[in-house]
Amino acid sequence: MPTVILGGGIIGLSTAYYLSLSTSPNAKDEIHVIDPMEHLFDCASGYGAGFLARDWFSPELSSLGALSFDLHEQLAREHGGHEKWGYMRSTAYGLQVQYADGQRSASGHDWLRQGASRGEVAVKRDKALEEEEASPGWLTDQVGGVVERISDVKGAAQVDPLRLCKFLLAKCIERGVHVHNPARAISLVKDPSSGSIIAIKARNQTTNVVSTIPCTSLVFAAGAWTPRAFTTLFPDSSTRIPVTSLSGYSILLRSPRHTLSHESDTYGGASHALFTTHPRSCAFSPETFSRGGAEIYLAGLNSAETPLPELASDAHGMMEKDKVVRVKRAAVTLMGRLDPNVTSRGKEGQGNIDDLEVIREALCFRPWTESGRPIIARIGERVLGNGVAGPVGGVFMATGHGPWGISMSLGTGKVVAEMVRGVRTSADVSELGLEWRMAKI
Repeated sequence: MPTVILGGGIIGLSTAYYLSLSTSPNAKDEIHVIDPMEHLFDCASGYGAGFLARDWFSPELSSLGALSFDLHEQLAREHGGHEKWGYMRSTAYGLQVQYADGQRSASGHDWLRQGASRGEVAVKRDKALEEEEASPGWLTDQVGGVVERISDVKGAAQVDPLRLCKFLLAKCIERGVHVHNPARAISLVKDPSSGSIIAIKARNQTTNVVSTIPCTSLVFAAGAWTPRAFTTLFPDSSTRIPVTSLSGYSILLRSPRHTLSHESDTYGGASHALFTTHPRSCAFSPETFSRGGAEIYLAGLNSAETPLPELASDAHGMMEKDKVVRVKRAAVTLMGRLDPNVTSRGKEGQGNIDDLEVIREALCFRPWTESGRPIIARIGERVLGNGVAGPVGGVFMATGHGPWGISMSLGTGKVVAEMVRGVRTSADVSELGLEWRMAKI
């Protein structure tokens, strides 16, 4: 029963991975992944933070969040995830700053309360941790700053998403999954008698050669590009897929206060996450994560206004210098070397010197829904358009995870694989459907 998955990011590959574990790698059970990128993971799947949470989610997502967190731990345990993709447990903190005039910043874990009560759930659960408030060694002391521990290693973890994606890709290929890239799905092939979909035509972006790929089940997992992929194959559908894009700038850096020695000796192989709102110095809500390999990742400068490019790799040419500078300034504020002779922070009378090494700057696009809930569901045929019959195995969609794509990737992949197989899902995703959210154009 051949399955075609549109999208070779972490959601698509997780689906292919779990589907390959439940099927025999033979012609009847072929799995095909189609992606237009020459180099996979050149967007959110490769440039994401890699922060994992177990129970920071709203009720509609709690079952999936817990499943995915446990699967991340299981996968790391079975395949050496600490060494191969930097899997480690994490402790999360919120930083609140009291200014001289009495103004107080937020702790930075409030911004996701719409849809996913990230900080609210964590704080309620971990009130007992307030007695042990220690800040990460790489965090510069902030004047008027108060650090609160909002989650411990039982409920948070960290990975390098790029290395995790490469591992999943290698395992998929090892198990016989066919990866077509750079290739784009361009049209459907229908059975002349029944009218149902029996294959997908895909064009190689380099050679222009069109191939016909058999299809019994079709999965849309193209991230922010899912609506475009859906419209290409089902142009007569009047359904608008309610997924937009949220762009985000990030930098990956090294600090002399977070070395391999700190990582192994001081932290015992664990990592730290920091959420804060620092309006006078940052003017946005930075998220900062220490990762394996003595790396620190900082992001949080997001926008829903940046237009989605044709290809994820096109984002490299869309980066705005002033926004990159803002992210770097936030890094210096939070992690630069403190020098009392520098007065760049005005009335506080002390400032930070940039002794940080920037490894990578990035702009990526995450799939976003207004509700904050992803779409993980089988798609009814009435969504496909008048007179269109889906493949006999069905059409499925997995997108809209927002900033939680890495965290929920494995759980989503397992659940979608179970949907394709027609078995009971391991997590309750009954409130993550599409049709009740459908908006007619």
